[in-house]
Amino acid sequence: MDRNELKDMIQGTPAPIPTAFDNDYKLDLSRMSDMTQWWVEQGLGTKTTAFKVASAVGSGPDLSDDEWPHLLRTVVNSAGPDATVLCALKSKDTMHTIEDAKKAQDLGAVGLQIDLPFFHHMDQDGNIRHFSAISDAIDIGIMIYNTWWFCFSPENEYVTAETMLRMKDLERLVAIKWSVPPGEDFHEMSKFSNIFNVIDNYGDYVGTFKNGGHGYISEFVCAYPKYDIELLQLLKSGNYDRAEKMITRTKDVFDRAGTRSSRILLEAMGHPMGKPRLPSLAPSESQVKAAKEALLELGWII
Repeated sequence: MDRNELKDMIQGTPAPIPTAFDNDYKLDLSRMSDMTQWWVEQGLGTKTTAFKVASAVGSGPDLSDDEWPHLLRTVVNSAGPDATVLCALKSKDTMHTIEDAKKAQDLGAVGLQIDLPFFHHMDQDGNIRHFSAISDAIDIGIMIYNTWWFCFSPENEYVTAETMLRMKDLERLVAIKWSVPPGEDFHEMSKFSNIFNVIDNYGDYVGTFKNGGHGYISEFVCAYPKYDIELLQLLKSGNYDRAEKMITRTKDVFDRAGTRSSRILLEAMGHPMGKPRLPSLAPSESQVKAAKEALLELGWII
């Protein structure tokens, strides 16, 4: 696939699907297969709602190098040949990341979400070296996860707008999951949004699209895809007032509920994903009850 084809697949609201575990905290691949098929029926896995496997929501940091390929293979096979599947890779050295990227490519992922190499105290030149080497080594798309919250030391820099412009010729780099630290200008994205797909990870959906952005990260898309599919269409068509009303109402309801975890929401909707791995805890009865009340108020379940 060329760059334009890859940009067409890494946009919209990539869905960070939770990973299913059994009572012994082992991968429940059978449950994962069933849920993947359910998600496809609900509208996930398209070019604007790609599956995102092994992200932080999907317990990616908790999966071993032996486990995540089995998880990815299960989702790819269960979603079917027409589905769009991305794989999230956690922060590692460049050589190890390239090895993982090639594995994900061979298993059917069409794109990757890649964290910054924050364990290696990178400056802007270092970030460019890292993503340049990966881009040169693979044939699928890259979405940078601009994890600035791990980059507060002077020797560890997040990716800036100027650095994105310096990487404009990287053939496989097609998107960035964009957020900036407090005090920085989120709308600097407008400098490169005509080159890369900007996926909002800041919470300013309307501002993102007004500045040429192409999508956003949703906490709800795995529980009730219909909401985000409708919201995305409003944003893409420029119907910002109606989109803002949807966003505000949903935020208010879940703020009152005190929870918006996709694992908790799925539990409340009758689609349990099992216990997450320690030290995370399974949803409590009170959390599930509050989530169910919020879902009922919004009309997402009857």
